Amino acid sequence: MIAIIDYGMGNLRSVQKSLQYIGQDAIITSDAGEIEKSSGVILPGVGAFPDAMKNLRETKLDEAFKEALKSGKPALGICLGMQLLFSISEEIKTCSGLDLLKGSVKKIYADVKIPHMGWNSLNIKKTCEILNGIDEESYVYFVHSFYTEVEDSENLNAVSYYGMNIPAVVSKDSLFGVQFHPEKSGDVGMQMLKNFSKLTKF
Repeated sequence: MIAIIDYGMGNLRSVQKSLQYIGQDAIITSDAGEIEKSSGVILPGVGAFPDAMKNLRETKLDEAFKEALKSGKPALGICLGMQLLFSISEEIKTCSGLDLLKGSVKKIYADVKIPHMGWNSLNIKKTCEILNGIDEESYVYFVHSFYTEVEDSENLNAVSYYGMNIPAVVSKDSLFGVQFHPEKSGDVGMQMLKNFSKLTKF
């Protein structure tokens, strides 16, 4: 059972429906006990970074997420959920993140329409488990105005070009993050969710 963490922000039901579509049991929960019992965790997110971190801290779901990761469970951050994995954000105000990956979240500075909304292709820099079976230049669906400046290139798996290189897939050990929405990215997104689901079968 994969636990989709409910901290009051995120497209939770569509992520759950996508997992169920590929035959994976998933529960939407804000209960630390359920997260502890799960075989993997997903941190979705839509909205502003400071609000998300405030909600996570007030509900202690930040601690539950970190404990799940420490125990060896695979974890996936989606969109804002990926950005929350990093050290700090400049969105609205300077705000510390979960600091599981080193880097900072910044406003997209290229001369392009903001938000970055729509389909864009992946340039794969370094393979990782969730990219298994994903072809170079596969298209995925983005909705965001901020990007993550990744400090350690070892953590950067794929980028998309939108006036600048936007980190699209990151990873470290059993932790993964995607800036786009796999649940809205057709067959490519479903393949990534299948790949993540396979990692939870231990």
